[in-house]
Amino acid sequence: MLVNHGMNQLTSLSIARSYSFAPSTAAVLRRQSFLIRALGGGSHSKFHSTAGSTMQETEADAVSILRGITPTLDPNRHKGQAGKIAVIGGCREYTGAPYFAAISALKIGADLSHVFCTKDAAPVIKSYSPELIVHPVLEESYSVREEERKQVSAKVVAEVDKWMERFDCLVVGPGLGRDPFLLDCVSEIIKQGRHSNVPIVVDGDGLFLVTNSLDLVHGYPLAVLTPNVNEYKRLVQKVLKCEVDDADAPGQLASLAKQIGGVTILRKGRSDLISDGDIVNSVSIYGSPRRCGGQGDILSGSVAVFLSWARQPFVAADRNPTVLGCIAGSALLRKAASLAFETRKRSTLTTDIIECLGRSLEDICPAC
Repeated sequence: MLVNHGMNQLTSLSIARSYSFAPSTAAVLRRQSFLIRALGGGSHSKFHSTAGSTMQETEADAVSILRGITPTLDPNRHKGQAGKIAVIGGCREYTGAPYFAAISALKIGADLSHVFCTKDAAPVIKSYSPELIVHPVLEESYSVREEERKQVSAKVVAEVDKWMERFDCLVVGPGLGRDPFLLDCVSEIIKQGRHSNVPIVVDGDGLFLVTNSLDLVHGYPLAVLTPNVNEYKRLVQKVLKCEVDDADAPGQLASLAKQIGGVTILRKGRSDLISDGDIVNSVSIYGSPRRCGGQGDILSGSVAVFLSWARQPFVAADRNPTVLGCIAGSALLRKAASLAFETRKRSTLTTDIIECLGRSLEDICPAC
């Protein structure tokens, strides 16, 4: 997620933020108007041609989008109305990733953040922060006898499903691991989330699962995939039956998103590329040259929050909330990483970046 220093910096715009979470009609129209301009009228565009098509890549006006979808703080609102996020992940080997995703959602402004993990992972994740609601309900193969698997799987799915209607977005994959029984259970959880019309951000080992079972997200417009270079390569090989073509990156990305039925894909790289199959936006704000592990987990939690905010009534109804969420999440992570690197340099860690999320958003969208 790097880009040269010469790329566009995140700059301020003189757009009044006189909106509330239940704004007037005039405020709604103002927000909708500049969101439309932000997606379609970026600072520059590039055209990439293939044998039979031309695909436009547009640099997103990320600041306008962040301001357009971030709700103002309203004393009349109650707990939960600014977002309830659930992370599905966390096993014996991986406890940091689900924590990073869940705590990032809170640091940005979500009210509640849940983690559904295995029993072994739960005490560790709970020890990281009392702010998270941790559910030790997932199971791995080693702890379940063969004859009990069907019964245990149904119990796991039921435990998650009873919470499902409360969530504004699921994040599936951080720290999930690749245990076959666990992945089978998560497949059913994804189906339940889709049935409940809950947006789903898929990252990490969730992408391993989805790549091998595309029907889980195929045709679901509220699904977001956030692959890194290797995960993207596997998706392209599986879906398009070819290798990654960087010469026509926007065109190939749009084709991939369309082939998976219109899901939104955020391809992480020097410039993040985002497509729902119809448009391709890029986010090229300078981040940090430090590539410590865990930044993808911050991104997944960030996208989840902004996606849920982008579905609120004050956002333009004809703008795809998954695309807006991806642009906002990508831009904020890059700004936070840049701030963290200013002071930490080579020693920058994911926790340092997380601590800069609030300040980064405050610089763009002051709370008061």
